[in-house]
Amino acid sequence: MERITDADIEFMRRAIELAHEAERLDEVPVGALVVKEGRIIAEAYNTREHTKCATHHAEVLAIERACAALGGWRLPGATLYVTMEPCAMCAGAVINARVERVVFGAPDLRFGAFGSLIDLAKVPLNHTPEVVGGVLADENRELLSSYFKKKRLK
Repeated sequence: MERITDADIEFMRRAIELAHEAERLDEVPVGALVVKEGRIIAEAYNTREHTKCATHHAEVLAIERACAALGGWRLPGATLYVTMEPCAMCAGAVINARVERVVFGAPDLRFGAFGSLIDLAKVPLNHTPEVVGGVLADENRELLSSYFKKKRLK
């Protein structure tokens, strides 16, 4: 079992703040950030509805911004924090960018690609990130659940 650190909790709290920003825009409340050497390199939240772009998941946007900030497409030594388990597209971006570690909050039983539905970290690809799930899971799950309950009432 991977160890959850105090820094993991701190950075996940920031990801939750970003998820609330997405929720204010009526986007699925998912926030993500990329951290390297204890410093936030990039942040993002879902913007699919506003941009009308299927790839604008928080994770992909955070990875793109981190690559731009660091000047390359590889992110060795980086950790991605995200409020919900990445889907296959986002997990693929993590693997492609060589992100060292992924820390997620709520599991995604429908689309999760780091253990819930499938586990791309167990597929023999060119890179295998360390994956830590369930960080502040209840808080993250409640944020998502509350959002979708409100959407169903509209």
